[in-house]
Amino acid sequence: MKILIANESHFKYAPIIAETISESAKIRGTGIAKRTPEYIQKRLQNGNAVIALDGDKFAGFCYIEVWGNKDFVANSGLIVHPDYRNQGLAKQIKKRIFELSREKFPDAKIFGITTGLAVMKMNYELGYKPVTFSELTNDPEFWKGCQTCKNFDILTRTEQKMCLCTGMLYDPEAKEKNAKKAKHEVNSTAFKRLKSIKESLFLKKKDK
Repeated sequence: MKILIANESHFKYAPIIAETISESAKIRGTGIAKRTPEYIQKRLQNGNAVIALDGDKFAGFCYIEVWGNKDFVANSGLIVHPDYRNQGLAKQIKKRIFELSREKFPDAKIFGITTGLAVMKMNYELGYKPVTFSELTNDPEFWKGCQTCKNFDILTRTEQKMCLCTGMLYDPEAKEKNAKKAKHEVNSTAFKRLKSIKESLFLKKKDK
């Protein structure tokens, strides 16, 4: 099994990718936006997608969408072919597309909306946090992509404030601040412990 950064040589897989996304939406009965083969091909040709192949056989796919002047990117269309499900492949694809997003758009906030608990868990493990829709991109083109979802009427009725999907966000700036804070807390704890050990040794030496 290989997980590759997609390119034009993978155009032949666009129809099966679109079909797999559509069939998955029917089976799950949840809000997965439909994607045409032409739409998939555009993502394949700009280097913003990863594809999993078992030899020449399609196994899985996910792509990056860029929004708000590159301030936001979304990892969308995560799908695994039925023949390769329940093997941990989705998690591998999700990790690789996340890494690619960080490599290509290091300053962008990475977000997604999903109804799938498995995807939420994967996002959380990568550092995403649940957020309100107001914290996601306000780019109208992104929300137009929800028009083919069966739950789009809910999004419309709530004036784009909520839907059955959960919004999740990875903010690299917040992540860095939290990492520095955690490092400071660890250093502070270590310093206190070292100070305590020194004081203990000093007192023992003094008692002798």
